[in-house]
Formats: sequence, structure tokens, C-alpha cells
Amino acid sequence: MDNTSVLPPPPDWSTVQVASCNVLNLALPGRVYYPNQAPYTASEHERKLDWLGGMFRRLNADVVGVQEVWDEAALKAAVARSGLRPPQVLVPGAEHGAEGTPRVGLVTRLEVESVRSIADFAPGEAVVVPEIGLHARFERPVLHAALRTKRGQLLHVLVTHLKSKRPKFLQDAAGVELEDRDDPRVVARASLRSLILRGAESAALRGLVTDLIHRTHDPLVLLGDMNDGPQSVTSQLIAATQAVAYDRKARDVALFHAYDVQSEPALRRDLAYSHIFQGWPDLLDQIWVSEELVHHAKFAIGDVRRVEYFNDHLHEGRDRTRSDHGFVRALLRFRGSSYTPGLVSP
Repeated sequence: MDNTSVLPPPPDWSTVQVASCNVLNLALPGRVYYPNQAPYTASEHERKLDWLGGMFRRLNADVVGVQEVWDEAALKAAVARSGLRPPQVLVPGAEHGAEGTPRVGLVTRLEVESVRSIADFAPGEAVVVPEIGLHARFERPVLHAALRTKRGQLLHVLVTHLKSKRPKFLQDAAGVELEDRDDPRVVARASLRSLILRGAESAALRGLVTDLIHRTHDPLVLLGDMNDGPQSVTSQLIAATQAVAYDRKARDVALFHAYDVQSEPALRRDLAYSHIFQGWPDLLDQIWVSEELVHHAKFAIGDVRRVEYFNDHLHEGRDRTRSDHGFVRALLRFRGSSYTPGLVSP
């Protein structure tokens, strides 16, 4: 009798790499994007395309959420410069050049089922901002895409760029400032406005997240420049991860910071930051996932294998042909058709 044990078949994994990239005012040469910013020269534009193309090639991601795109054509040129297999490039609102604020976009090799740009808050979510009034729209519309992996798994992706911490000073209709930037009390009030604006956007984004994942088992990935840290009040308004500690049912609508739920701890990097302001590193650019991609979760169909930060260029000096943000990439794994939910092994 043959007592040789039969080894179980190896896990049937498929992988998807996702990344978030703030590309720092990507615009066509000669195009005025902000009144106080000089347009890119042809030479600067070429250097920016070369640098971004090289970074996209290094990332080699299947899904890239991008922020600060003024011209879709410029992003398409940067992606083409990477030399990678031609993906789809989508920047709603910037197809013919964005006005007022830059847009977020998506670069993907996956099948796109649908894509929509969401500018307005849902009814009842408007917030009153001091001296400004009712705020009911995202300054930079959120992008929602429904994608299909190669094996047919539906994957929801949200790309966002929230209001920065930069003080929101009052201006008249012509853009002339009405407040004294040198008065500390005025600066505090203007910073409060920015916080409320970012908080309002975070709460509205929370509503979008809940609508997409409540009582479903379709995974969601949130990619973006949150302009605040993962444990900040505004980030937790969106993710509500902390609520899981005292309410297990909250997992159904919670998001989990990809860096914190990596299934291979040995691959975790010590220094996770994506922006440096006045010498202080911070993690503004983040990737969040729903419970379906948390390896120990009850309804896990995959996991976050590892998260990496591409931030060496932040120490090479300021140059607008590069980004002032580091890029972040996560390797997601999905079980095959024979998976057992909740039994995703390392």
C-alpha cells in the first residue's frame, strides 16, 4: 500500500498591480493652467514626459489612479513614453483640457465596464463653510470605474484627490484676495475652511464607498491623494476602519489601509511616506481596500501581498518636471474559482 501523502494543489492565484500617482500639474506645453504659474516650455514638457514614462515603466501596474492632470493628451503621451503595452487612458473632464482645477484619471490594462465622473455630493450631504456658504461639490470630481480582471472578477476602483491643507483665503469674483495672509488669526480661519472642505469631501466620499460595497462581495480599491495621513479624522471618515474594533459588522462598509493589511509582513518597508513638506515626511498618497482583499477577513477572496513606495526622487530637489509626491503601488492577489472565502493563506 502506498502511504505517500498527496500534496494539495498550489493556490490558484491571479494578480493585479494597482498604483496611485500625483503627477504634479501635467499639462501640454504653452498651456496656462494657473494664472500665477508659467506654462511648460517644450523642453520642460519633454523632460516631464520622459520622467513620467520612466516611472510608469517601473511601476508596470495594471491599474493606475492619477491626480493633477490638466490635459488628457499629455497623460496619454507620458504613458506612451513608458513603452508598455498600450493601456486605456481616461481623464473625464480633461479630454479637451480641464478648467479651474486639474482632474483625476485612470490608466488601466483591465477591461473597463463603466466609468463615471462624480462632481456633486449626494442630496443632504452639503456642508456650510464659514464665510463661503454651502459646499456641495468635490473640487476635483471623483472617478469611479468598474473593471474586470483577466479572470472576470469585478473590481470597483475609486480615484480621488481631496482638498489640500493649504489655507482657503477669501477672494472676490475677480480672484483678488480679501484677507491679510500675514495675520495669524486670518491664517487660522482660512485653514479651518480648508479642513471643513476636506471633511465635507471625505464624508461625501464615504457615502460613495458605502453605496458600492454595502452587502456585496465585490472588492473595492480606493486610490488617491488624500492630503492627510491614514489615521487622520478625514481619512477615517472615508474608511471607518477604527469602527471595526468595536463593531465587527462594520467590516461590511469599512476600508483597510493596504500598507497595514499586507499578507507578507517581511516585505513591509520601514519608511512609508509620499510627500515631504518643510522637511517633514507624510503619507498623503494612499491605497485602501475593502474586506474582500484582507487576508484574514470572513469574506476574503484575495489579499494585499505587498505595498511599495517610490519616493527617492523627493530627495533630489524640487523640479516641476518631476512630481513632488512619491508614488505608491500594491500587489493584489485573487483566488481562483475554487477559493473558499475567508481562507486566503499567505
